[in-house]
Amino acid sequence: MATDKEKTKKLRQDVAPFAKSDTAKSIFQMINTIVPLIALWIAGYMVVDVSPWLTAGLSVISAGFVVRVFIIFHDCTHGSFFKSKKANDWVGFFTGVLTSFPYEKWKREHTIHHATSSNLDKRGIGDIDMMTVEEYLQASKGQRLWYRFYRNPFVMFGLGPLYMVLVLNRFNRKDAKQKERLNTHVTNVVIAGLCATLIYTMGWQAFLLVQGVTLFVAGSLGIWLFYIQHTYEDSYFEHDSEWDYVKAAVEGSSYYKLPKLLQWVTGNIGFHHVHHLAPRVPNYNLEKAHNETPPLHTATTITLRTSLESLRYKLYDEDQGKFVTFKDVNEIIKRKAKGSIAA
Repeated sequence: MATDKEKTKKLRQDVAPFAKSDTAKSIFQMINTIVPLIALWIAGYMVVDVSPWLTAGLSVISAGFVVRVFIIFHDCTHGSFFKSKKANDWVGFFTGVLTSFPYEKWKREHTIHHATSSNLDKRGIGDIDMMTVEEYLQASKGQRLWYRFYRNPFVMFGLGPLYMVLVLNRFNRKDAKQKERLNTHVTNVVIAGLCATLIYTMGWQAFLLVQGVTLFVAGSLGIWLFYIQHTYEDSYFEHDSEWDYVKAAVEGSSYYKLPKLLQWVTGNIGFHHVHHLAPRVPNYNLEKAHNETPPLHTATTITLRTSLESLRYKLYDEDQGKFVTFKDVNEIIKRKAKGSIAA
């Protein structure tokens, strides 16, 4: 039986031809993404006096392009969008401003996420918080209440974007180094300057209808994509001693099969299993890497319809090796309570 190292080496050899950036494709993607986004924002401000509803509608469309800009930002953090590190860093900073993400901060945290994804002993950085059933059963009532609040869809996808944009992305972690801290501060200053200019020239109401609605909807979509790529019934999780890199990539990350338009808007990030296996594959090569690498076809496939079922899953059951609902856990609590009374 092949070892983890052998499997990893073989799969990486299989996808290696796709882990190469194409400058022409990258530039074209920037043009067909950033130019329409800015045009939509300008149009939104121009029609705000005619119809605020039309502006809001344009902002919702803009949100899709912000998601696509974020995919460019995301590729830059992996050094996969351009061959040049400087080009990745500059484009990453610029797209980070457009999406409200500090480049160096997110790059480090996302690198940690890739190195620890599906590892039960190394959760906490770059992940959506998740408890196991056993952890939940041992938690206090207050901790359980907070976790239920956090995992509520209205909180995660409603308050989550606001917290991410206004708080999480604006402050460094305590262990951040000087370069990362400086990058976050500069990003914040540039964003604050742009916001102040837009509010002064266009008015705060128009600003909220254009930038506010755009970032809120884009944030909700982004959190949803990140959530669904790792939260589905038979997702893979293991403790560090048993954790397997290949399984974490292929079994712990889903293939989110989307309609072609949504696949384009989301920059092929639905091929998340490919991305976790080989982060240096640029987004425009992910589909081809999946199609031409048969072992990757075993990844769990999720559709728009089936993805909605994942909203039910709140806790990971180590014994069953799958996600379960709060209802499932409540039944466990009731059985244990009855057992204690009988004893």
